[in-house]
Amino acid sequence: MMIDPPILSAKLDAADCLIDADPAFLALNERAGGAIGAPLATPQLATMVRLARRLRILVSRAVTIADADLDLDCWVRATPTDQGVSLAISPTRERPAWRSPSAGGVVPPPAGADWIWETDAGLRLQRIAPDAGARFGFDADAALGKPLTRLFALEGGDDGVLTLLEAVAAAEDFDGQPAVLRESGAAVTLAGHVRRDGSGAFAGFVGGTFHERVSPAREAEALGDTFNRRLDTILRGPLGRIVANADSINAGAEGPIDPHYADYAADIASAARHLMGLIDDLADMQAIERDDFTVEDEGIDLADVTRRAAGLLAVRAANGGVTIDRSDLDKPLAAHGEFRRTLQIMVNLIGNAVRYSPRGATIWLKLQRDGDRAIAIVADQGKGIAPEDQERIFGKFERVDPAEAGGNGLGLYIARRLARAMGGDLTVDSAPDAGARFVLTLPAA
Repeated sequence: MMIDPPILSAKLDAADCLIDADPAFLALNERAGGAIGAPLATPQLATMVRLARRLRILVSRAVTIADADLDLDCWVRATPTDQGVSLAISPTRERPAWRSPSAGGVVPPPAGADWIWETDAGLRLQRIAPDAGARFGFDADAALGKPLTRLFALEGGDDGVLTLLEAVAAAEDFDGQPAVLRESGAAVTLAGHVRRDGSGAFAGFVGGTFHERVSPAREAEALGDTFNRRLDTILRGPLGRIVANADSINAGAEGPIDPHYADYAADIASAARHLMGLIDDLADMQAIERDDFTVEDEGIDLADVTRRAAGLLAVRAANGGVTIDRSDLDKPLAAHGEFRRTLQIMVNLIGNAVRYSPRGATIWLKLQRDGDRAIAIVADQGKGIAPEDQERIFGKFERVDPAEAGGNGLGLYIARRLARAMGGDLTVDSAPDAGARFVLTLPAA
């Protein structure tokens, strides 16, 4: 039923204690156990007040407030002031309060769960174990009244099916639903027993959350995975904007600027691109170091892959005054491997050759077959690599000369790991002042 009472209002001091309110809000707060001079008794409102005060911004959201035998759906605005925070509450709907099954019809939670939750028929969370949020790193108060999927990201099983949604459709118990706790990134499994109303209709779930029991090493790996995912999300967008804005300044898109500032903008764009490349390499490193990392065997043409890699670097080579000789790439050379990963290797090898070649130099790309091996060679006229450094440069974060401007020391490490994952290898043959030959071998097809 829709209701249209006046907007409820309240004022709180810097300690989040109620100092003034209209009669309707005072009555609502008192029914929940609150009083003037004390913190708010409704957890969702108290959470919004703390957030608005801490961030010093207006916070507004829809919340559901339990009020005696009713649940009030409201739109709440929390506005920071010099004295504290002011609240404005606009009720939008009232409905009978959700209740757990009465005596004689109590639904037990799933046995052995780490913590318990309950939903209504719309899968909105109505109860969460009191200490769950503090123990497992999420805001339980903010989750109440919200859909279950705001708290958990559901994942399909081996067949892609979401077990929980099938259970909703059939109004039956479920277990073994993989999920991720959104705030902490923890992998969990969900199970639930069906609740029914007085008429026997589906009324929600009494559910349980089971956290993975993992070794300390695996737990550290999982934390690292979560950190890298968040790092990728946090950094990629801002860096992309930095590159776009710096390029616009460098190009004079908004009008002529001092050449020195244009150069600064170009340096900024270059540094941001370098950081984005590092993010890509860290994501690749995380993937290839997993025990379950695999590559596809797509049956590739190594000549086609090498031509494409050279084409991607043609502009960079031309800008550096370097020639890429592709005359040996006319004939196909079939190999076993994954197209994308092989292209990644060749782009890295040719890109390194371009970076370390002097102006006027040539880079030769050669292909050959040796028995059951398909071979791609990238040879340059750079300063070469000393014998004692030729194995070291394939290590993680290793470079020939760390003091020299260049990459981040992950490219060759990743390239060799990928080559070996495809059943091949990556090696180098070089001498100081005699250039370098990087040799990629893959199983011939």
